[in-house]
Amino acid sequence: MAAITPQMVKELRDKTDAGMGECKKALIEANGDIDAAVDILRKAGIAKSAHRADRATAEGKIFVAVDGNQALMLEVCCETDFVANNEKFLEYGNGAAKKILANTTGDGDVTEAAQKSEETELAALFSKFGEKMIIRRALRYTTDQKIAYYIHFNGKIGVLLDIGGEIDEAGIKNTCLQICASNPQYVNSSEVPAEAIAHEKEIATAQLKESGKPENIIEKIVAGKINSWYGEICLVNQPWILDNKTTFGKLFPKATVKRFARWAVGQ
Repeated sequence: MAAITPQMVKELRDKTDAGMGECKKALIEANGDIDAAVDILRKAGIAKSAHRADRATAEGKIFVAVDGNQALMLEVCCETDFVANNEKFLEYGNGAAKKILANTTGDGDVTEAAQKSEETELAALFSKFGEKMIIRRALRYTTDQKIAYYIHFNGKIGVLLDIGGEIDEAGIKNTCLQICASNPQYVNSSEVPAEAIAHEKEIATAQLKESGKPENIIEKIVAGKINSWYGEICLVNQPWILDNKTTFGKLFPKATVKRFARWAVGQ
């Protein structure tokens, strides 16, 4: 009997999008013949096309599960919006988010664990709908603050927020809306990488030198441009969604945003 290597399992999985376990079983049955293993999976309804893995998974939904001070945000992608809006797909996504949250620990990216644990379920959905479905990413928060989230545009955008300090529930809700609408990249300017700041200064300085302005004036203008840039990319500096004459930082000076994530399906 031919030895079944991890590379063979991966090749079959790439061709069929079946789970690793199913691929290994099919390869054993086919005595290591990839093409024969594809046929075995297709006959079993696990793989409906030898080239299904090449299909784009640009549609899908974002799901969030929360349990006390723990939360999980999950992106499940598929090929068509028709499937993404199917009740069974939505039921799966919500259930998977809860299950992955319960079955993982720690803090941060848990994508690999989520993908591994959901292989069988995704293979079953693949057989049911005839579409490739993947868990694109999974993020887990564990905090000693509050967890808040917001799902926008029928699941196309999701926000997960870790926040505490002096801020009421309405403020927390509106902060989620702020993140969703304004898409900040950082909480505050102290998080912006030094190289990113240097790059922005370099661009602004070059633009101003072209105009022939004196060096001392250029320095002041560049400083102002950097502050304006912070107002675009930093949550605490952005014009507030409900009143663009103020900011989160001014409205909630004693609030503490530890982190946030904003996902859009396929991005």
